[in-house]
Amino acid sequence: MSFSFKTLSRRALAGGVFVALCAVTTVANASRLDEIKSRGRLVCATLSGTEPLAFQDPRTRQYVGFDIDLCNALARSLGVALEHRPVAVEARIPELSLGRVDIVAAAMGYTKERAEQIAYTDIHYQLPVKIIVSTASGIKSFADLGGKKISANKGSTSESFTRARIPTAEVVTYQDSPTAFLALAQGKVQGQAISYAGGVRFIQETGGKFKFLDEAVFYEPTGLGVKKDEPELLAAVNAALREMEASGKLDAMWNKWYGPDTKFQIPREKKLTPVSAL
Repeated sequence: MSFSFKTLSRRALAGGVFVALCAVTTVANASRLDEIKSRGRLVCATLSGTEPLAFQDPRTRQYVGFDIDLCNALARSLGVALEHRPVAVEARIPELSLGRVDIVAAAMGYTKERAEQIAYTDIHYQLPVKIIVSTASGIKSFADLGGKKISANKGSTSESFTRARIPTAEVVTYQDSPTAFLALAQGKVQGQAISYAGGVRFIQETGGKFKFLDEAVFYEPTGLGVKKDEPELLAAVNAALREMEASGKLDAMWNKWYGPDTKFQIPREKKLTPVSAL
């Protein structure tokens, strides 16, 4: 049987197209976990100036913090190097959804609305949201806040949960925590709802003039964000988190940045929790 040059060319072209299509299909079907291992790097996003989660060491200018240590540990667990990517709060979900980062470790408090956009890992810590009051105010409990005003960041979970937990108080919103605290210091409000870690510095910097109430408004569950429909990566990260919990590594990281020898002195009261248990 003989073939013309045109027949051979057509068959060669068809074969080339078939190979190319197979390659495209393979790439398209590759999971994010496969891609991470192929490139040899885990791209992990954190905030850039939130102590002690992720911030620049003033001496070395290197990023350090709880989330940085966690990203490094996850990269080691996956057998790859870490590529750290600082992101702004408003860019966390877009960067993940667009595939520009693999994981977001950036104070991703769990909400049902966010869970519709991204996949959450197991919840690795839960920080209490507390109420700051003037030490001289005589306010000792949530019951004492009835009919009084409480400041909170506009659109925050602190705002919504305070309204639900202390319905007899009036919640007044501000654009940021310093402004909300200033309102408290000026007597415009009688309490401020804020994350425990965020409120510590206000209390420390005012020399005992303000204090936290003992009760917590709620505990904000925080996990890592993974792009939707990446079950292999989600499972691998959860497996790494569970190993860190079982070995005590998560507790060690927490104590390094939040523990009794730090200015925050926040115990890790709640351990690794499946999202399904929330």
